[in-house]
Amino acid sequence: MGGMPPIAASATLPETTRRTAAPAWLVMLLVCAGQFLVVLDVSVVNVALPAMRTGLGLSELGLQWIVNAYVITFAGFMLLGGRAADIFGRKRIFVLGLALFTVASLGGALAQQPWQLIAARTVQGVGAAVLSPATLTILTTSFPTGPARTHAIATWTAVGAGGGAVGGLVGGVLTEYLSWRWVLLINVPVGALVLAGAALWLTESRQGAVRRLDVPGAVLVTAGLALVAYGIVQTETDGWRSASALLPLAAGLVVIAAFLAVEARAKAPLMPLGLFRLRSVHSANGAMVLAGAAMFSMWYFLSLYVQNVLGYRPLEAGLSFIPHSLSIVLGSKIAPRLMNRLGAKTLAIAGAVISASGMAWQGTMDVDGTYLGTILGPGILMALGAGLTATPIAAIATSGAAPADQGLVSGLINTSRQMGGALGLSVLSTVAASRIEAGHGPKALADGYGLAFQVGSMILLGSILLMIIALPRRRADAAPG
Repeated sequence: MGGMPPIAASATLPETTRRTAAPAWLVMLLVCAGQFLVVLDVSVVNVALPAMRTGLGLSELGLQWIVNAYVITFAGFMLLGGRAADIFGRKRIFVLGLALFTVASLGGALAQQPWQLIAARTVQGVGAAVLSPATLTILTTSFPTGPARTHAIATWTAVGAGGGAVGGLVGGVLTEYLSWRWVLLINVPVGALVLAGAALWLTESRQGAVRRLDVPGAVLVTAGLALVAYGIVQTETDGWRSASALLPLAAGLVVIAAFLAVEARAKAPLMPLGLFRLRSVHSANGAMVLAGAAMFSMWYFLSLYVQNVLGYRPLEAGLSFIPHSLSIVLGSKIAPRLMNRLGAKTLAIAGAVISASGMAWQGTMDVDGTYLGTILGPGILMALGAGLTATPIAAIATSGAAPADQGLVSGLINTSRQMGGALGLSVLSTVAASRIEAGHGPKALADGYGLAFQVGSMILLGSILLMIIALPRRRADAAPG
């Protein structure tokens, strides 16, 4: 979800590592800068979407894919990126991912056609998926177990949260005073600077055991997800019974089935299916898919509403989201303490209830909405609930797994959240479009965006029901220290 801090698991894996000669603070600065760019790019484009649409003549479908192209490839290749870092070396993969991300950012900034921008965002997502797991693994292998590593991971998490939090403001400033192209172009000098620092000061490390890289698995799950998402959005214009919708949906399901078959037979699968026999894993990932489907689209529709209906300038839109961003960071920060008192399952359900109430409230938006009456209150509830929900779900997912699988299970939770977000955006955009097409002008837009929030709240209620029925209580409900 845009603005959601990443979920970290500090599992210690067997490895052979040379301690970096660079100062600890410099290692921290480099890897956190890389993670900041990855998380920033999930949310920074939201405020720039109307300007992108005007500048390149994007359709509603194209506008969705500016977001989805990044999120789908990010989710689909994230586990592969983590595995590649273990096999080929964390520094090497960090540099490769950051270089790919930086070059794709430049390509997107220079795009002259919609397909060029969507292609650049796709490559950006691959680069982010390669880069992000390496940033955390470099930290966990550069700092010894104990307070130093705990502090490093806390800093990494805070930087990720900050990237999501300031994304709307940064996007608003750049779009307002320069151009939407600078939303992507700003990554180039920062990426080049971090690349130079990484090449000079990071020390290589890799896992001792040789493991295979499941490239077919990553390609299949990404292609399957993209086809399903494409089929869903095709229903917006052609209907659910049209061949243009049914064929990609069917093809996507076939590709996903092929992915499951590959994973069942692979010697080193990207997603070990045996893990899903654990109740903690399958229930938590199911809940996260639904929660991500509802919560991820919040920023997308709010940005369109405040600019297309209320007439906010990009900078005003970015500023209006500051309370939302602070709320999601606050929720993430107080979640571990509340887990000690309430338990992980209770907190996850409470957070989702708070967020669902905010979404239902936001669904009452209309063409005459105001910031104080329409945006601020429900936005704070949605964001606070999202921040409270993610950490306990991740804690439950990892509680039932073996120590050696902790990192993998944490990666699965992040992947489930991103995949749910991509599919949720496709579904809710289609729902909004069906209402918008029935009317005209700003009123129709407000009605469509409001309906998306109403349906999102119902999806979130489904996630709550699943949590109540299926989530186990952690063996130790205290937050990890």
